[in-house]
Amino acid sequence: MRRRPRETYGRGMEIETIIVGAGQTGLATAYELGRRGRPALVVDAHARVGDQWRARYASLRLNSPAKYDGLPGMPFPAPPMSYPTGTEMADYFEAYVERMGIAVRTSTPVRAVTRLGDGAFRVEAGDQAFTAANVVVATGSEHLPRVPAFADDLDPGIRQLHSAAYRGPHQLLPGPVLVVGAGQSGADLSLEVARAGHDTWLAGKEPGEIPVEFGSRRFRLALPVLWFLANHVLTLRTPVGRRMQPKVRSTGAPLVRVKLAHLDAAGVHRVAARAIGARDGWPTLADGTVLDVRNVIWCTGFRRDFSFIDAPVVGPDGWPIDDRGVVPEVPGLYFVGLLFQSGFYSMLIGGAGRDAARVAAHITHRAGATGEGSGLLPRLDSNQKPAG
Repeated sequence: MRRRPRETYGRGMEIETIIVGAGQTGLATAYELGRRGRPALVVDAHARVGDQWRARYASLRLNSPAKYDGLPGMPFPAPPMSYPTGTEMADYFEAYVERMGIAVRTSTPVRAVTRLGDGAFRVEAGDQAFTAANVVVATGSEHLPRVPAFADDLDPGIRQLHSAAYRGPHQLLPGPVLVVGAGQSGADLSLEVARAGHDTWLAGKEPGEIPVEFGSRRFRLALPVLWFLANHVLTLRTPVGRRMQPKVRSTGAPLVRVKLAHLDAAGVHRVAARAIGARDGWPTLADGTVLDVRNVIWCTGFRRDFSFIDAPVVGPDGWPIDDRGVVPEVPGLYFVGLLFQSGFYSMLIGGAGRDAARVAAHITHRAGATGEGSGLLPRLDSNQKPAG
C-alpha cells in the first residue's frame, strides 16, 4: 500500500473524527477512515505508540500466530506461524502508524467528551480542545486495575502486584505466591512464578480450556477452524454467540497457551475457592483456607471507566450501550475494541479491522448524509454551551 501523507492539526482545530486510543482498533479505524477519504486524528495517553504492549510482562506472547496478527493493509512482519511478543507488537504499531501516515498525538489523555448543542463534540485532550463531528472511543475494556477492598487488610510485609504492574518473577519476595484469578493472565503468571521456584497457589474459577495442545500439529490444523468460528459463528448474529458474549465478559476466554495439566506439572496448587478476605493479615479463601504467603498477584481484571463521556452511554451491566460499535442514542459516538463487541473476533488483533471497517463505513455514510464534504466542521462560537 502506498503511504498517505500525514495530516497535521493545530491547537483548537475542528476535525471530522477524533479517535481516542492508539491500540489496534483505534489505528485500524483511522486506516479505514483514511481509505475512504475521511480525515481523523488519533489521541493517546501513552508517551509512545504501542506503550500499552511494552508495559506487559516480559514473557508475554500472543496466542495467535503472526499470520492472524496483522492490521488492515499491513501483514505482521514475521514468519506466519511465529508468536509475537508484546514488544514486537508495540513496534509493529509504530511502524503501522508511519507507513499508513496516520495522524497520532501521544501524551494526550482525553479528559472529557461533551456533546454540543449542534450535535458535534468538544474533546478536551491534554492541554488542547478539539471540535469533532464524530468520536470513536477505542480505549478497549482494560482501564483501571481492579483489586478487592480487602487487599488493604493484608499484612504490609506481603508484596502485592496487579497483573498490570507485573513484569517478571524478579519483582517478587522470596517465598510463596498467591495468584488471584484463574483466567489467562492468572494461568500464565502462576506457571511462570512456579517455574521460578516459588510455591504457588492459584485461586479462582477456571474458565475452561481449548482441548488442543498449543503449538502442536493438531493446534496448527485447528487454527483455520477456530478462526472461522471466531469470525462467523461466535458472533452477535448467531444464538450461540449471543449466549457466549455475557459469559466471556464475566469470566474471560478459555485458556489457550497454558493448560491445567501444565500448572499441575509445575506444582501449582489450584483451588476453585475465591479469595474473599484477610485473617490476621493473611489472605483467606472462601473454603476457609488461610494462606501464609509472601506475595499476592492480582489477576482480577480491570474496571471500565467511561466517565469522561458526558452522555448516558453505559448500561446497567457497566458496558456501553452500542450496536456493534454504533451508539444509537448518541449520533456520532462510536466504540471499538470492547470485549466480544461484535463477536469473538473483536478480541483478536486480526479481528480489529472488521469492527473498524463497520464504524468507518457508518461515519462515511453519516458524513455524506450531513454534507460534511471537507471533513472539517464550521467553527463554533466560543460561547456555545454544551447540549443539555
